[in-house]
Amino acid sequence: MTIKRSFQSRQSGFTIIEIMIAVAIFTLIGLASTSVLTSVIDSDEISERRFSKLQELQRAMITIERDLLQAVPRVIRIEGQDNNLVMSGGKDLFESEAFGLGFVRAGWQNPQLMLPRSTLQSVAYRLQEGRLERLFGNYVDNVIGYEPKVRVLLTGIEDFQVSFLLEAEEDLNDEDVWEDNFSQGAIPIAVSIRIQSEEFGLIKRDFLLSSEGS
Repeated sequence: MTIKRSFQSRQSGFTIIEIMIAVAIFTLIGLASTSVLTSVIDSDEISERRFSKLQELQRAMITIERDLLQAVPRVIRIEGQDNNLVMSGGKDLFESEAFGLGFVRAGWQNPQLMLPRSTLQSVAYRLQEGRLERLFGNYVDNVIGYEPKVRVLLTGIEDFQVSFLLEAEEDLNDEDVWEDNFSQGAIPIAVSIRIQSEEFGLIKRDFLLSSEGS
């Protein structure tokens, strides 16, 4: 009788080896599940970060396009000094580490002129420490000691270049007709913007501003 119960006990239980094998299997399944879950989470974070960067790029390009397409031939005073320039662009302008671009744009909303400013706004673009920045102020004409407000449009930017088309009959696709420097009392025919981004590589946009160059 005792022998029979002992035999039944051995048949109904698990051996140490069986338990260890089961634990090892569940451990492997857990590790595999954790690895898959981690990969999914990392992939989701990368997708969200890239989508956020893409939205940032879209907002920046919309801002640049809005400003350039509303550029007007308005002479401004810089540091309180008179000049006859309506747009300036070139290397090292506005304390840029690459190219800089400055002009006056219209269309700055001021419903019924309720705010103590005009609908014109002086803006400038520059590259500093990997940031593409937009400089602006509440008033068109700057006084001595004026410090513009700074808005960061893009980060992770390696280079920022601007070039200008001066003759209407020139071919936009011909690189030789574009000028790297511009400081005149008239709006150029077109402006080309090139942005070298760590995230997206080279971004190039051409903006047609005037059919007459004025």
